[in-house]
Amino acid sequence: MMDSAPLAGRTMVITGGSSGIGRGIALAAAQAGADVALTYRSNETGVRETAADVEAIGRRALVHRMDLSDAQSIDAVADGVSGTFGRIDAWVNNAGADIVTSGGDALSRLDKLDLLLRVDLRGTMIASWKAAELMAAQSAGGVIVNISWDHVATGMEGSNPQLYSAAKGAITSFSKSLARSVAPRVRVNIVAPGWIETAFGSGVDRGVYRAVAESTPLKRWGKPADVAAAVVFLASPAASFLTGETINVGGGVVM
Repeated sequence: MMDSAPLAGRTMVITGGSSGIGRGIALAAAQAGADVALTYRSNETGVRETAADVEAIGRRALVHRMDLSDAQSIDAVADGVSGTFGRIDAWVNNAGADIVTSGGDALSRLDKLDLLLRVDLRGTMIASWKAAELMAAQSAGGVIVNISWDHVATGMEGSNPQLYSAAKGAITSFSKSLARSVAPRVRVNIVAPGWIETAFGSGVDRGVYRAVAESTPLKRWGKPADVAAAVVFLASPAASFLTGETINVGGGVVM
């Protein structure tokens, strides 16, 4: 029988907890028994709603504003969460720049590239280094889960996919090298979502939406809860002999 609370007594930091995948991870972690710290950059209303839902499940929730492009901001949040919770058992680098909705789609190609490299790649690297540093000093070590993209393994046509491939592919490669560097006290793994029904998926043209579902072996778009389940598994004792691994959550589009 599977443990109904695999993260009982543990703490988790989730960057970008305001909505979508980050919100899904927060709720799944709380349901698995973890207390969570959520970060946000601009959507305070959304992150407060996520925190309230976590507390309704019966777990503690902290909220911190963090700028992933600012190393001092990352350090301050990490030290603050560690001080409040006493430790950080898992750190999930979920937050990323939006280049497809909310005005991000209007940026030039070079501005999109600079934003993705600054926030997604550099931010993930700095946050991972900080998390690994804190976890190495803990008696039980810790787990880092970085969010990549399933199509970095195969490529996808288009300008935005080229940009995502550069940033998310680098996150995957970095995570594998980090996993070797911080083992055995800290485990580092990657979750690579595919077509997930977040704000982008909900707003996409219905013809495109149906075409994506039809071309997916499991015949549907993924949900944030699908990604969250993989993250909770990797953060749990059930994955204690996994490091440097990638779990694609894409319904079989990339195998």
